[in-house]
Parts: sequence; structure tokens; C-alpha cells
Amino acid sequence: MDDLRTLHRTLDLCLKVGEVLLSSGAGAPDVVATMRALARALGVRHTQVDVTFTALAMSVQQGPDEPPVVQLRAVTQREIDYEDLTRVDHLVRDVVAGRTDLEGARTELGQIVSSGHARPRWAATLGVGVMCGGVGLQLGGGFVVVLVAMLAAICIDRLQLVMTRRRLPGFYQQVAGGVVATLLAALGTRLAEPWVHLNASLVVTANIVMLLAGIGFVGAIQDALSGFFVTGGARVLEAVLATAGIIAGVSGGLSVAATVGLEIPSLALPRFDLAGVTSAALGGGVAAAAFAFACYAPLRTLVPVGVLGGLGIAATESIGEAGFGRPWAVGVAAFFIGLFGYTVGRRFRVPPLVVVVSAVVPLLPGLSIYRGLFLLAEDGGQQVAQGLLAMVTAASVAIALASGVILGEYVAQPVLREARRVEARLAGPRLVGVTRSVRKRRRGRSS
Repeated sequence: MDDLRTLHRTLDLCLKVGEVLLSSGAGAPDVVATMRALARALGVRHTQVDVTFTALAMSVQQGPDEPPVVQLRAVTQREIDYEDLTRVDHLVRDVVAGRTDLEGARTELGQIVSSGHARPRWAATLGVGVMCGGVGLQLGGGFVVVLVAMLAAICIDRLQLVMTRRRLPGFYQQVAGGVVATLLAALGTRLAEPWVHLNASLVVTANIVMLLAGIGFVGAIQDALSGFFVTGGARVLEAVLATAGIIAGVSGGLSVAATVGLEIPSLALPRFDLAGVTSAALGGGVAAAAFAFACYAPLRTLVPVGVLGGLGIAATESIGEAGFGRPWAVGVAAFFIGLFGYTVGRRFRVPPLVVVVSAVVPLLPGLSIYRGLFLLAEDGGQQVAQGLLAMVTAASVAIALASGVILGEYVAQPVLREARRVEARLAGPRLVGVTRSVRKRRRGRSS
């Protein structure tokens, strides 16, 4: 009876850990591997784990003549929370290393999921505003563009928070965000006309990137590439619906603005000279770090995330100027972000997901989406064709972004392992300390 009770408590712990990982955007293969490793460390072997988009199942059969023990858990809450994700990751590592037992892990996990955040909710809203302002700077906007983009992002975040509390689906939240972003940009253009020129297109684009940042593109593509087609298909559908909500909201906002006489001027693309690339890298770094801050990532990660995001933007613009298409430029930059993000995550003791997802935020195809919508709204066959091409480019950029990050993660793990071996061989004699750790042999084995 005690063994069966321990088994139930172990499976329950694994399911709760899997729920936190899945709701925070982790891919299904990572969730399955973590749950199995945790169960194995607690003495439960030969487990079967089934992950879908809204449910987790875990089973174990202790003997061929015994019935299997099965537990299910629904995944109802979906909010990016890198603080809880990091703490759960540390908890799993402690259990696997033998530093925490079953009861200690259950107690700590209960404290993680029930405790609040280290920073208040209004600070996260402010982080969203700073992120949007960084994107505005990245696109070549001036002080007024950055300020209006920040104010619009703060309004959208508070509106979506109210809608979340009223249990409205995410699709309608994205529609509302797109409408608010477009109308506030048009209104800001009208109010600023007598004193300063305001590029409303950059304001709308910055807010589109902010709305895209909450969509789990990386997890969806990872599931699809790893063979978890049910979970991957559901995540892709969620991403498509969320993106469609943004498109519907922005296009509706453009129509409403034109109806009431607040037309947005034609789209002005950002500069691509040396000063423009430097400004874009700075804005991209600010946007990446602010997104990590808004998602409650540990403060120690903000600087490396910002540096990685800025370098990603600089690499993208440089590769694009060399003649490569936008998807290829973004894909190559995302590959290096995934490659170095794995090392940065291990160095700063956070899951690599926290680093790479935040660092790729400035690369999201907000400009392509807005350009496509703006051209589709104009008359003329050539503009419509260009608008459709821009929308296809946006989809290609999103796929290249996620697949590049995942490929970088695949390459980073064996490269880092081999690099450690080479470092150990070439380190030379140690004057202080040990050269390598020697595991103690278990008792009962012959020497």
C-alpha cells in the first residue's frame, strides 16, 4: 500500500512539472524527457508519457500481471512565466542529482506554483511598453514614435489583462489589440501634426511585434519537427488563429480610421545604412531584454539576452544587405541565437528557452505583416500582389525563425560536449584543485 501511494505521488509530481513546462511554451519532446527523467530519478522506470495540447497522461505498469497505473492532468493555464519555469527546472535538476527527495520536491513545487512573482504586475506592463518602444527604435523611429508605441503597448496590455479576467478567448484579445494599436497610432498622428511628424506605420508595426511575441512559434515548430504532430498541429493552429486575430484587428483599425478621417500616411520603410543598423541593434537589444523582464525572467539574464538580441538584428541586416532574402537572413541569425543561447542559458542557470525566445523577439515579422495589410488595402492589382507577397514573406520568416533556433539548439549540445572534452585535454597540469571528478563505486560491485 505504501509503495502504491508513493507511486501515485510520484506520477502526480511529474504531471505537475510537465504542466508548468508545457504552459510556459516548452516543446512536447522536452516535456516528455523531463517527466521521464524525474520519474526515473525517483525510482519509477518504464513510464509512458502522452502529451497533447490540453492534457498530459502518464502511466506505468509494474509487472506483466498487474494493471497499469494511469494519471491524467489537464493544462488549462497558458501564460509565459519564465520565473516559474526556471525554478521548476532547478527543482528537476536537484531531484535528478539526488539533492531533493520526493516529499521535498512536492513541497517546493507547491510553493513555486502558489507563490506570487518577485516583481508586481504593473512592472510587467511597463516592460511590455519598453519592449514596444525598443521595436520602434529598431525600425528607425524617433522619440515621438517610441513614446507613442510605448503608450499604445501599455494600453493594449491592460486591455488584454481585463479580457483575460473575463475569460475571453485569445483570438478576440489579439483582434482588440490590433484595433487599439491602429486607432491610437492614427490619433497620435493627428494630434502631433502641428508640431512634429509621426510615422504611424512604425507605431503599428511595433505593436504588431508586441502581439506576436506572445505566440509560441518555437514550441509549435519544435513539436512538428520532433514527430509530435498532434501537439504540433494544435500549437500551429493556435499560432495561426492568434496571427489572424492581429491581421483582422489591424485591418479593421485601418478601415475605422479611414472612415472617421484619421487616415494613416503611406508606409515609410526604415533606413538600412550604418547608423540605421546601429540604431536597430540597440532597439532590438532593448526589446529582447524588456520582453524577458515582462515575462518574469531572472534579472541576471537581461543583459545577455539584450546583447544576443541586438547581435541577432545586426546579423540579419548585414546578411540581408549581402543579397540574401529576408527569410534566409532571419534563419541564419536565429541559428546563431539558438547556438549561443544554449551556452548562455547554462552559464546563467536558466533554461535555454528563456534566452532564445526572448532574443528572437526583435526578428518577428511585424513589418512584413503590416506592409502586406497596407498594400492589400490599396487599390490596384500590383499593390495587391505585393501585399500577398509580403504576407507570404511574413509566414516564411516565422518558420525560418523557429526552425533556425531549433537547429542551433541541436548543434549546440554536441558541440559544447566536445568542447569540454578538448578543454579537459588541453588544460595542462593543475596547481590547485582536481583535474576531474571521480564517481564513487557502488557497494556490492567487484573492484
